[in-house]
Amino acid sequence: MAERSGTPKHIFVTGGVASSLGKGLTAASLGNL
Repeated sequence: MAERSGTPKHIFVTGGVASSLGKGLTAASLGNL
């Protein structure tokens, strides 16, 4: 992993995307049930 000054923001963005995907998958799973 390359160390950059924008690492915190990058982690923030990645976390946001992961959260969105997680919510989407959860909604899809509940919808299939």
